[in-house]
Amino acid sequence: MTTAAPAPSSRDLPHPAREEIRLETVLHALSDPMRLRIVRELAAESAELSCSHFDLPVTKSTTTHHFRVLRESGVIRQVYRGTAKMNGLRRDDLDGLFPGLLDTLLDAAARQAARLGG
Repeated sequence: MTTAAPAPSSRDLPHPAREEIRLETVLHALSDPMRLRIVRELAAESAELSCSHFDLPVTKSTTTHHFRVLRESGVIRQVYRGTAKMNGLRRDDLDGLFPGLLDTLLDAAARQAARLGG
């Protein structure tokens, strides 16, 4: 007897498939300082982080917008775990499509933060 795959939950969030991720969309997503900050924090952790982990100096609705842009561009994956929305960097997908891009951008962002004292 075979079992059908579970039906998608109404809480499932849309993500682009790996082959749908486009360079210009990723670069646009990472061009915003708050979104780059989110990605830097995710890259520094080996585990998923909840949205509430991030202490951004913007409103909750703006924070939600930044996470949506990152998810829809294919930079992050968001999943619900209980009541928490968890975020993880799609490093394997990004490295597979654009080798070296993420590490180069993260290194440049770290050097800029050090230079500017942030």
